[in-house]
Amino acid sequence: MIGNPSISSIDRIRIAEAYRIAESVQNDLWKDWSTAPFGMLFITDEHEFLIRHKKPNDEFTSIGYDKLLKSEVFVRPRKFQKDFLATFSAFDATPVIVVGKAENTSDKTSTRWVFVVLHEHFHQLQYSRPNYFSDVNALDLSGGDTTGMWQINYPFPYKEESTAKSFRGLTDSLLTAYKTGKNADRAKTLSDYRSKRNSFFESLKAADGRYASFQLWQEGVARYTQYKMARLAARRLKPSKAFAKLPDFVPFDKEADRLLAATLQEMHDLDLKEWERVVFYPFGAVECLMLDRLDQNWRSRYFSEKFALEKFYPATAAN
Repeated sequence: MIGNPSISSIDRIRIAEAYRIAESVQNDLWKDWSTAPFGMLFITDEHEFLIRHKKPNDEFTSIGYDKLLKSEVFVRPRKFQKDFLATFSAFDATPVIVVGKAENTSDKTSTRWVFVVLHEHFHQLQYSRPNYFSDVNALDLSGGDTTGMWQINYPFPYKEESTAKSFRGLTDSLLTAYKTGKNADRAKTLSDYRSKRNSFFESLKAADGRYASFQLWQEGVARYTQYKMARLAARRLKPSKAFAKLPDFVPFDKEADRLLAATLQEMHDLDLKEWERVVFYPFGAVECLMLDRLDQNWRSRYFSEKFALEKFYPATAAN
């Protein structure tokens, strides 16, 4: 390997901040989150650096222990796209966050990038829970695909006019319920939403309904978690001095405000035909925010009652 590859100072500060925030508040949001793996394959223009993960093969060379990152760091020449942002079992059964530099991803700036990494870290919690993969397989949605790409490529009827129109109406109903302030009014708008939700899922083929529920459970809750971690960090932590000095630093509360506003704007704008699977991210996040109002304990059942957020609505939700 030519030269002495290293992670730049700004990237080390960003990565360390993600780890610091997680270690400080993750268990306050999700019980035992700290037991999940937090390995990261960090992609630069020329190299990939493996952090908080054992050396998987001889392609990687140690560049020593990094005190800031609290990890031995391994490096190899770059193989993934520079803008990669995903979590999967890249080397063995342990899920790893595979992520590019902030400037190379869609998020661009330090604070946004940190909370997107925490979004991906939540996927590590999901994937590492007991029976996750066997329960996913039991959904019978893969169509024989063993790579996991069915989760992205599943042939959901996004382009069907009736499905898209019904989902748009469902989205408007959820927004109305979420924004309703008075308890009595909220009970009615929530009842209307739940009725529309039931009708929407009844209109789908059984497998399509399982897929939509799965995506809301997985990606919607990850987006929700991204927002909640920003809000928790704003309330309970000060940024590290090094992170706060970065030229593109944004305070945690400002990022929480931005992410909530962006998610609500997505709800206003989303189009099932055009956005396809992406609609499940903001929709599921707003549904989780609604659940927070109805039952603060719903998260305690999240991993035992998988793949259906509707399970967490109280039998009577008039509060």
